[in-house]
Amino acid sequence: MRILYHARIHTLNPNQPFTSAIAIDQGHIIATGTDEEILSLATSGCEKENMQGKTIWPGLIDAHVHLEQFALSLGLINCETSSRAECIERVAARARQVPPGYWIRGHGWNQNMWSEGFGNAGLLDQAAPNNPVYLTAKSLHASWANSLALQLAGITKETPDPQNGKIVRDANGQPTGILLESAAKLVENIIPEAGTEQLISYLNEAQRELWKLGITGVHDFDRCRCFMALQTLQEHNQLRLRVIKNLPLEDLHHATALGLHTGFGNDFLRIGAIKIFADGALGPQSAAMFQPYENSERNTGMLFLDRQQVFDYGRQAAASGLSLAIHAIGDRANHEVLNGLQLLREYEQAHHLPAFRHRIEHVQVLHPDDLDRLAQQKIIASMQPIHAISDMVMADHYWGNRTAYAYAWKSLLQKGTILAFGSDAPVENPNPFWGLHAAATRQRVNDPAKSQGWHPEQCLSLQEALEAYTLGPALASGLEHKQGQLSPGFYADLIVLNCDPFERPLEEIYNIRPCATMIAGEWVWKDGETING
Repeated sequence: MRILYHARIHTLNPNQPFTSAIAIDQGHIIATGTDEEILSLATSGCEKENMQGKTIWPGLIDAHVHLEQFALSLGLINCETSSRAECIERVAARARQVPPGYWIRGHGWNQNMWSEGFGNAGLLDQAAPNNPVYLTAKSLHASWANSLALQLAGITKETPDPQNGKIVRDANGQPTGILLESAAKLVENIIPEAGTEQLISYLNEAQRELWKLGITGVHDFDRCRCFMALQTLQEHNQLRLRVIKNLPLEDLHHATALGLHTGFGNDFLRIGAIKIFADGALGPQSAAMFQPYENSERNTGMLFLDRQQVFDYGRQAAASGLSLAIHAIGDRANHEVLNGLQLLREYEQAHHLPAFRHRIEHVQVLHPDDLDRLAQQKIIASMQPIHAISDMVMADHYWGNRTAYAYAWKSLLQKGTILAFGSDAPVENPNPFWGLHAAATRQRVNDPAKSQGWHPEQCLSLQEALEAYTLGPALASGLEHKQGQLSPGFYADLIVLNCDPFERPLEEIYNIRPCATMIAGEWVWKDGETING
């Protein structure tokens, strides 16, 4: 048994919101109460730890992360620069360090933040003439390749655009090096992958980085290779991050053939939903909209699914007990998804199926008529607060007045929608305290021009935001009786803070960091030192 006492514990249990001590055994909480009550439970060999008045929160859960991509990103060039020239210089610096023919990879560029706009293959050719170069955009919905990478992928003037993708071309029809949506796969499919052992090593490093941020669980949206590596970590008792593993649409047939269902697995690795895409993203203007983008007379984005397709995929998944997680960013995409899920709810009821915990990923902008439909259909809004801070200028530019219903956390919550917050890492930094700050202030750090916050009526209270990083993701994964709060019978997953964020000004939340992280009753990280794993 382990007892933590003399603490300020936010349990998130409405029946006992605060307490000062907690007893833990075999990875679970067995009791909470006053110091006197809990210390009286101590038995021979019990570890008693005086927390010296520190604050304890439930472990935070990132409800949308690309775990493999985040792990790999730790070794990529950081392309999130203030200018295109700086990004190119970083590519040139890497080219000086690696042998000819070695693939140079980077992530994070955003042409909307560069005065120069999009790059082209020629600029990367100058920086790295002897290396294939492939840089993914911050949104992960666009990429930038040099001529050698295009050549190796067989992309020429004659190459047709793939379904749901676009090869950007110049006035002569030649590929510029910018690839949108599924067109990126033409290059990605020929890049040598990290070996399994290397990926396992990267994932080990990734979970250590997440522990330092106070993250004890994630909902992962990467593919089969990541799942295999996670299983290997689990077999060797090295997985100390609770992972909900969502499966891509192309694996739906295999999953149903095997009879896999949402929730199958163990305390550290279990099956989540089937992930499908309804549209693109805001950055490349491929999110599906009812009306054209503000800077275009005709572009309304790219719709990948209509209501019937959503229903058809949902019906296939339901046959095996699998829920859906649907990427939808634009107002038209969200509308079509909600229409399809409404059909699916009717099908579930007619066939006496459970009401699966379907979710929409991102929900970045809604038509006002659709604001109450997620709650009505019991659809979870899986959203990433940090996106609003990154996207606010771009959203105003491309969506104009429609941003009144963009990243509409408060409106959705007031309608009764369950919010599950995450980061979309490596699209954004996975630091949940940045997400909490964004949700509570809708402000960029040190940005006086947005001193009142961007659409401040959509700000959440810190309590509401914290619940969206704990209770919301737990409910989304069917673990609301095991995860997300500090109560008897729940996982002993918690973080320790040197201050109580509820007693600090909201603008200071951004800089708060945990001083220790516990998972399953064991310290995995403490004071910058890895304790276990």
